[in-house]
Amino acid sequence: MGKTRRSGGDVREALTDEDLVPGAHPESELFARIYSALAPAVLGYFTARGVDDPEALMQDVFLSVLPRVGGITGGVAGLRTFVFSVAHARAVDYYRRIERRPRNVDYDPLLDTRAVPSAEAEALVRNGQTDAHLLIEALKPEQRDVLMLRIVGELSVEDVATVLGKTPGAVKQLQRRGLKALRELVSEGVMA
Repeated sequence: MGKTRRSGGDVREALTDEDLVPGAHPESELFARIYSALAPAVLGYFTARGVDDPEALMQDVFLSVLPRVGGITGGVAGLRTFVFSVAHARAVDYYRRIERRPRNVDYDPLLDTRAVPSAEAEALVRNGQTDAHLLIEALKPEQRDVLMLRIVGELSVEDVATVLGKTPGAVKQLQRRGLKALRELVSEGVMA
């Protein structure tokens, strides 16, 4: 069993295909290994997607995935693809619910985004130090989904195609166009 070093010096056991062989570990230990290996990426995916409670959605994903672990094929790569398929579906469901039922929020002048940006904020944009979330949000939804699954989820082109129900060629095009759009957004911010 290999160990992998995470940020901050944290060392965790890496999940291997052998770990997923039936009977290799007691069920509770297997679930703990899967959760430890994949939960940070799923949490990052939901955070990058801007959901209100990424931890709750992440827990929901693992509650759905863990009972089905025995039926998943393809080793760790197959498991990762399945986990992000469920995560993507949860994110889509989340935004569908939001669209159907607008949130009621008390007015808070500190949260009012209609204000003109400060001179400091404009200077940061001119220097190319833009907020990554704003850049990602400026992309088309399909481009954003592809880039988030490829970068945050660390999925292959084929796995992203499976998650989104697209061909690998379509995923490559969306990735290329998304990266091009990000470069143009950054260039416009620097040139402004």
